[in-house]
Amino acid sequence: MKNKWILALSLMLAIGTASAQNLYDAERLSSNDLNGTARFVGMGGAMGALGGDISTIGTNPAGIGIFRSSDVSVTLGYNNTGASAKFMGTKMNEDKSRASFDQIGFVYSNKIGNTTSLRYVNFGFNYHKSKNFNRIFSMGGALDGYSQTWQMTRALENVNITESELNDIFESDGNPYTSSAYAEFPVLGIMGIRTGLVGWEANSHLGYDSPAGWNGTGNNFFSEEKGGISEYDFNISFNLNDRVYLGLTLGAYDVKYDRYTSYTENLMGYQSADGSIWSIQDDGDVPVDNGGYTLDNYYRLEGAGIDLKLGAIIRPIEESPFRFGFAIHTPTWYDLSESYNASLSSDIYAFDDREIKPFEKQTLSDYLGGDYLNYDYRIYTPWKFNVNMGTTIGTALALGAEYEFEDYSTAKLKDVDGYDLGDQNSVNTYLKGVHTARVGLEYRIVPEFSFRAGYNFSSRAYYESAYNALAPYSTNTAYLNLKDKQSITCGVGYRGSVFYADLAYKYDTYRSAFFAFDDDINGQFLPQTDINHSRHQLLFTLGARF
Repeated sequence: MKNKWILALSLMLAIGTASAQNLYDAERLSSNDLNGTARFVGMGGAMGALGGDISTIGTNPAGIGIFRSSDVSVTLGYNNTGASAKFMGTKMNEDKSRASFDQIGFVYSNKIGNTTSLRYVNFGFNYHKSKNFNRIFSMGGALDGYSQTWQMTRALENVNITESELNDIFESDGNPYTSSAYAEFPVLGIMGIRTGLVGWEANSHLGYDSPAGWNGTGNNFFSEEKGGISEYDFNISFNLNDRVYLGLTLGAYDVKYDRYTSYTENLMGYQSADGSIWSIQDDGDVPVDNGGYTLDNYYRLEGAGIDLKLGAIIRPIEESPFRFGFAIHTPTWYDLSESYNASLSSDIYAFDDREIKPFEKQTLSDYLGGDYLNYDYRIYTPWKFNVNMGTTIGTALALGAEYEFEDYSTAKLKDVDGYDLGDQNSVNTYLKGVHTARVGLEYRIVPEFSFRAGYNFSSRAYYESAYNALAPYSTNTAYLNLKDKQSITCGVGYRGSVFYADLAYKYDTYRSAFFAFDDDINGQFLPQTDINHSRHQLLFTLGARF
């Protein structure tokens, strides 16, 4: 834990700004979901070498070169997102359902000739939701003395706050958040002082006077995330001799992400003979309940990005339907704008030699202007490499497989002038390369009807030691380390002479290690909350070929 605090402090001193971007922002924008047409999803997205579906525009752009007729399609969906959390023996469940608009696009197929080397030049456009941020969960249970208030106090210790400075912040009728005297102090620590959660005590165990928090008896955390990444792909592709297919896709991205979290903690104090209540126990003091507090965080991220995707599909043997392909995706260059707000309120009793005024709710927007609550920055996602293969067996069975690699540790956090942001070191240290495998099949039961199935596996993006290194203006102490993700899919499809319709079902499941805050007691760290996440998705595509 001491190493974590030393690293966090060095990061804060290095940036000298109010930025709070970190490795979790980099991962959020680097990863994407299996989504698109119902046929594509039903086959697990393993269609990079098979092509012939508009959703391959975003995985292997050469797949659009397979088309020999024009195509238009639209896809609607229904999603149910759930999570089951277990902390210190207490289980909590949440789930939420909503409809979605997942895809619309077209392919214009332009035939050049039957005997020329260049057979087709195709043009395509496709919109789809490449990332669904919707997630909801809650956790809570007995804390056994762990408390977020001690993370506040240690952050203040790291900047060497003195007793007089702490008391001045507590008693101030002005605005300590913008005072130059406290410019290096963490905002969450100041909020804790102002609400009585952080005080000054003689700490005999450490041997010196220091800021002190309270012991937690129980807590509850609720998180709701909304939004997504909308991807707009523009493609040109080429068919050479019906054996080599080349494609280029220009991708444009629109990001909208909202997160609300609420953390409530119940506290225990120690009552002395004169009735006063302290956070640290002296001889003869009696443990008593001492109310609690609630910290609410509001966060919004908006922005736009752009990338390029290049792909090729090759059928090496003229008499064989087997083909293989590969694709390279450049980083997505995002320009982003974030805004945030936080409020902290408490109903505790604290004793001090000075007169105690009622603790006022601390809401950042009441004290900080827009320059502090809004920040523009950039994220460059990693390069992505994809290899794929596919074949047909007779006229009834199609098989596809893909492997994809993306090194998340190479993502970049930049300010608007192009300089690295403070948590770039954590991106390099705690994110890792992600391996994704996809397999899928389509079986034509009769000429008009097909059955599909698929499977995806993506390895975890975080090392187990990853954590949230708070910047000076960070007020969200929580972090979620996602683990391996699996998706199981199936679907059915109808093909008429012009119109077609497809239905797919996808089940996503993954686990995560969640921490509402970062605290230790004599070297024993806060236990993680184990969360099982799931998402059920139904997709319906209606299209026409002409």
